Amino acid sequence: MEPRSPKSTSFASLLSICLFFTSVRSAPSFIGVHPLDEKYYSSEVIKCKDGSRSFTIDRLNDNFCDCVDGTDEPGTSACARGKFYCRNMGSTPRFIFSSRVNDHICDCCDGSDEYEGNIFCPNTCVMGGNMYKSKNDISTTRDVDIVIRKVKEEITKEDLFQKLTGLKLVIILQVALTSFAILIWANRCRVKSKRRRHR
Repeated sequence: MEPRSPKSTSFASLLSICLFFTSVRSAPSFIGVHPLDEKYYSSEVIKCKDGSRSFTIDRLNDNFCDCVDGTDEPGTSACARGKFYCRNMGSTPRFIFSSRVNDHICDCCDGSDEYEGNIFCPNTCVMGGNMYKSKNDISTTRDVDIVIRKVKEEITKEDLFQKLTGLKLVIILQVALTSFAILIWANRCRVKSKRRRHR
């Protein structure tokens, strides 16, 4: 058997790469799709989940909203009601609003919501990802906003508790003072009525 020439080897490599990319392009894009829904999206004609209309497989994730409920755009931000599924392998899978897809903020801990490559999202799923992070674990501006919001909520809760405690004390003092004033008034009325009787 004769060894392959470098030209035929490079041609075969080029051909296999072209076939790979052609197969990738022809396969449906399951970005943002829950694994249990992959079978739902595998037919040539797919019905919108709200039953309003149908669309062909080539319209799946084409960045144009065909279904009002967002069935056809699970992986883009085209539909206002759409939901994007973060697989978050190694952490907790979850849905996010599709408006957060490719918005330059890492919402999924696996970074799958920012697949256009305009921003680098490190995969933090193994490290706890979308679970509550400590203040030292901040990696995005959204995390900073979350931490600030939580701190404000804690401060607000403490302030509210202190205000309620202070309010309770004020109410108790007011009740005590009112009761004392009523007792003094009642005592004066008794004294006056006794003086009238003695006259």
